[in-house]
Amino acid sequence: MSITQGPRVNNGHAPVGSGSPEVVMHGPDGTDTGWLSWLTTTDHKRIGIMYLFATFLFFILGGAEALLMRLQLGMSDNTLIGAETYNGLVSMHGTTMIFLFVVPVLAGFANYFVPLMIGARDMAFPRLNALSFWFLIFGGIAFYASLFFEPPQAGWTSYAPLSDEAYSPGGGIDAWIFLIHLTGLSSIIGAINLIATIHNMRCKGMSLGRMPIFCWTVLIYAYLLVIALPAIAAAVTMLLTDRHFGTAFFDVAGGGDPMLWQHLFWFFGHPEVYIMILPAFGMISEILPVFARKPIFGYKAIVAATAAIAFLGLLVWGHHMFTTPIPSVVLAFFMISSFTIAVPTGIKIFNWLATLWRGSIVMKTPLYFAAGFLSLFVIGGISGVILAIFPVDWQLQDSYFVVAHLHYVLFGGSVFAIFGGLYYWFPKMSGRLLSEKLGKLSFWIMFVGFNLTFLVQHSLGLSGMPRRIYDYPQAAGWEGMNVASTIGSFLLGIGVMITFVNVLLALRSGKRAGNDPWHGNTLEWFTPSPPPANNFDVVPRVRSLEPMKDIRRDVVKNTGDVAGSVSQPVA
Repeated sequence: MSITQGPRVNNGHAPVGSGSPEVVMHGPDGTDTGWLSWLTTTDHKRIGIMYLFATFLFFILGGAEALLMRLQLGMSDNTLIGAETYNGLVSMHGTTMIFLFVVPVLAGFANYFVPLMIGARDMAFPRLNALSFWFLIFGGIAFYASLFFEPPQAGWTSYAPLSDEAYSPGGGIDAWIFLIHLTGLSSIIGAINLIATIHNMRCKGMSLGRMPIFCWTVLIYAYLLVIALPAIAAAVTMLLTDRHFGTAFFDVAGGGDPMLWQHLFWFFGHPEVYIMILPAFGMISEILPVFARKPIFGYKAIVAATAAIAFLGLLVWGHHMFTTPIPSVVLAFFMISSFTIAVPTGIKIFNWLATLWRGSIVMKTPLYFAAGFLSLFVIGGISGVILAIFPVDWQLQDSYFVVAHLHYVLFGGSVFAIFGGLYYWFPKMSGRLLSEKLGKLSFWIMFVGFNLTFLVQHSLGLSGMPRRIYDYPQAAGWEGMNVASTIGSFLLGIGVMITFVNVLLALRSGKRAGNDPWHGNTLEWFTPSPPPANNFDVVPRVRSLEPMKDIRRDVVKNTGDVAGSVSQPVA
């Protein structure tokens, strides 16, 4: 037997609890009305899927740019790519991965699952939700339109004076500015919508103390966006007026200061790091207890640590500026603040390990990616503590050690968690199961390829290889490690493509998932797979942190059917 939501009208969906839902694309009225309904939809689930589709396309573009850079650096004295083209690739790759993939793909998961997890039927402001998505698309189009005239060449940070009109004439930097404004509008509208939804639309019984950790991390992510985005909006507006309207905010000759750009950019940019990782923490906190078959260890400690990380993240932007002329006492403050962030982060790591400890581990693909996240993120965190020591940072700044640290945190951290979330929630979104064989193959190739690519870059940085160079002499002794890094990058790309193939095959002919293939803990698993347009016919009352366990326990109590409540996918 299975748990149902009650009688359902015949609206084209499979009956709840049938175990074989049809893969139906639900429009706002519960019917499949074709591609135009997708373009005009305000359904949070469709918008979430469009976020995921668009951001993974940008991920492929950013990955292709990275592979071109690795091809150039794979050999010394290489002439495959020229200096200007390489600078453009650096700028496009970094900007794409941060502003067009990691931040908005997390918004896609949040759009789809937050209303389901809190027992709501949609977001608080459905039309604003759609507007947020389209601002993202327009920003990406404006940015990539620069390929047809002149891509930006000032890096993803666009430091002044490199981004001034004198150093970067043409439209590349202007396209980058439009991207920041449009994606910023997208993010801040989406953040306000998520805050309103979580605070005002939780179902009966779901107090803040019973809210899923993923929803907590999304809420804090949304608050960080609201706080941090105005700084980068102000900075790029000043840059635009410097370039075209005669102001001199960042021009020394006109009385400005390039350091102002760094302060404004990193006041946004360091909270942005936690904006990109906190929802990933939430995904891990949902995956681990389900596949360990035990409750999350230290729920309140994890939530408190998340809030502490967000608060401290607003205080440490200066550790990106250790090589600028800042007084040592200020550098010491930023160094100690950076060390302090390791405390709540360590709390999370130990709580996740304690969740796995002595659990009845179910070795499915989502757990593989979650375990990969734990190991890689710890390495990135340790290298971050090293870089937070400002005398050490004086030696390693602008070297490949920094590149390695960044990628261990953002790819080894955020992206591995995102792939874990994709494998975990894909059955709910599509009604189909992804192949476990292909999933595990994808994980291992990605894991090996990632470490081969970036682990050696720590050594490259320690041996003096600066970042953002397009060529190096053979006498430098860096070629062997760069060859290994290039081979690893292509392995990583192959691993990613295996997951994309897995998704396509599953959509075409994957096994039926049922409504609750993992025996999950949270309310999204109460709905059919995929959920109907209205999400819930009947929203159950939440009585604990794990409402689905309560529901299954009630089934056993009322029917005595233990086998049906455990062995068969539930609604």
